[in-house]
Amino acid sequence: MALTGRLGLLALLGAVVPIVLPSWWTLAALWGVLLAAVAVDLTLAGNVRALRLHREGDTSVRLGETARVSLIVENTGRRRVKGRLRDVWPPSAAAGPRVVKLDVPAGERRRVETTLVPTRRGDRQAVTVTIRSSGPLGLAARQLSRRAPWTVRVLPAFPSRRHLPGKLAKLRELTGQHVALIRGQGTEFDSLREYVDGDDVRSIDWRATARRRDVVVRTWRPERDRRIYLVLDTGRTSAGRVGDIPRLDCSMDAALLLGALASRAGDRVDLLAYDRRVRARVEGASRTDLLPAMVRAMAPLEPELIESDAAGMVSTLMSRVRQRCLVVLLTELNSAAIEEGLLPLLPQLTARHLVMIAAVADPRVGEMAAARGDLAAVYDAAAAERARAERRRLTAELRGYGVEVVDAPPADIAPALADAYLALKAAGRL
Repeated sequence: MALTGRLGLLALLGAVVPIVLPSWWTLAALWGVLLAAVAVDLTLAGNVRALRLHREGDTSVRLGETARVSLIVENTGRRRVKGRLRDVWPPSAAAGPRVVKLDVPAGERRRVETTLVPTRRGDRQAVTVTIRSSGPLGLAARQLSRRAPWTVRVLPAFPSRRHLPGKLAKLRELTGQHVALIRGQGTEFDSLREYVDGDDVRSIDWRATARRRDVVVRTWRPERDRRIYLVLDTGRTSAGRVGDIPRLDCSMDAALLLGALASRAGDRVDLLAYDRRVRARVEGASRTDLLPAMVRAMAPLEPELIESDAAGMVSTLMSRVRQRCLVVLLTELNSAAIEEGLLPLLPQLTARHLVMIAAVADPRVGEMAAARGDLAAVYDAAAAERARAERRRLTAELRGYGVEVVDAPPADIAPALADAYLALKAAGRL
């Protein structure tokens, strides 16, 4: 049972009247009438236990977009249920409206629409549905909270997909439509065509030219069916925020763009999320299923506030990947974590695979390095410059082991990683 604001006003009136008309009979009569009215109102209120709740609607949505979930309220009782309903979701689901009016005649059903604009990735589950059925006098109400399970999976936003058409255009230039100016060790012969002005004379096929009247050149295309293994570091360094975005989300965005591009290039793409154990894995997905599979695997991932186990990650990679491939590790250029964990294991990894490390740089460090306003700004600039120098030193050390390093701010990390992949493809290093 729930008491309403109207009953509070009547109770206040019942307390004031005896002061004006001091009589025990008056007080008893007023409170008797009030309690009787409450009892009658509560009796005539619709039975909330007779309501049946069902849900339907969206089960997934991209971060920042809108999902709609319908709650169907069915009245199996004999009385009309009239009152208010509150559909409770976690705060990060940003569900609305908070409270709606409800009027369900006996034997009928009503649909209540809830709009969600989630602010975080992962699974967002409905908590409870609270229904308050008021009596005809509005003095008392029946209230019940009941679960109506529903889960909406919030997928990564993938804002870098706007770069995909441009990267695919560059990819088409590498797939045999133009003569390769420099023949890399991994390029494959594609076809013969007539010589045109501007073609590299080293591409002329003299035997084919001798059999024809026209000069003929060979065209080359990058090798296909290579394997790309994307590794997401979900340890403590991925929990840091760059601006308003966690580093892990930036890494996911870059991995999605590279995965989409590499699958269009005919390469096989696998995904591994790891800190001290495997958090997610996508292997053997077809070209059409790759992106949905990666998105589903990434959606529930959250950074773990533990130090990543580099030895375990390398061991997992070496056991899963036998043939040579491109290993792309999306992590942070943290000198302590890399020098103590990954660096001693790089010779073992680079001996079998081509390794690339992609890291998200904080643009705030560059802003601090350029500031000179007051004494505090100068100290901040000195600290920022030292951090940048340490990052450059670590990058040079990694490249000394034969590791490709991509270090870019959040807005540029995804296209920069895609460009680095295309450069390796053009040079025939995959």
